[in-house]
Amino acid sequence: MNATGPADPRDRWGRLTRAERNAAYDNNAATADSAALVAARNAASAAFRAEHAGHLDLAYGSRERQKWDIYPAADPGAPVLIFIHGGYWQRNAREFFAIMAEGALERGLGVAMPGYTLAPEATLTEIVDEIRHALDWLEGESAAHGAGGPAIVTGWSAGAHLAAMALDHPHVRAGLGISGVYELGPIRDTDLNAPLNLSDDEIARLSPLRLPPSPKPFSIAYGSAELPALVEDSRQFHRLRAAAHAAGWLLPVAGANHFTVLDALREPNGEILAAILALAERVR
Repeated sequence: MNATGPADPRDRWGRLTRAERNAAYDNNAATADSAALVAARNAASAAFRAEHAGHLDLAYGSRERQKWDIYPAADPGAPVLIFIHGGYWQRNAREFFAIMAEGALERGLGVAMPGYTLAPEATLTEIVDEIRHALDWLEGESAAHGAGGPAIVTGWSAGAHLAAMALDHPHVRAGLGISGVYELGPIRDTDLNAPLNLSDDEIARLSPLRLPPSPKPFSIAYGSAELPALVEDSRQFHRLRAAAHAAGWLLPVAGANHFTVLDALREPNGEILAAILALAERVR
């Protein structure tokens, strides 16, 4: 332990076993009730989609997962929150996170959720490109679906990585990453890499911590009870951006783990949603 929480195991990465390296990124094993939390989220999302079926499964490409779900606000010119799902780029789907639109809609934002092809069917380079292609589509089509306001991109876990990579897209005005992976190098030393097969070039080009920060506002949230590697990625990414005088806040959610941190987005008065609403005021 140190003054700010458990030590990042990557500080002694070369001395760790493969099992210890896997554990450094295993959010499911680190959260005792993760299966129940995921099941509850998925069930709530299925019910939410059934109640908001007007603008779902909108194709932005020809591949199966290349689709948008859009939940328009009452005001078609309101800011639109783009939520990118996580799952280490190899599992989950946008449908499982529909409930994350609940609080944003109540607070007057529109919400849009893209799907993307998962590894190993797609490389990480292709996944990043798919998100950009999805944003190209949204830029041209969002107004037709009642979501034509300024766009704020967010995402959770691997989705936060994709949000950071998409921040420089011309349709995006600001962003917020939740519990993100911003350095890819150690991922290659874990079993997570089997479907990804990350190359040296991808690690260099697609690690936000190795890239010049975008000047657009980007806030960074994480749960204080998350795995140390993810906590430190968030803190380092904020330090990198602050050193470049790039706008954005660091938001530790007290007591939240990798799954419960999303409650602060889902709830109408959640602190992550409050930070997003503050960004929305900046870009109106």
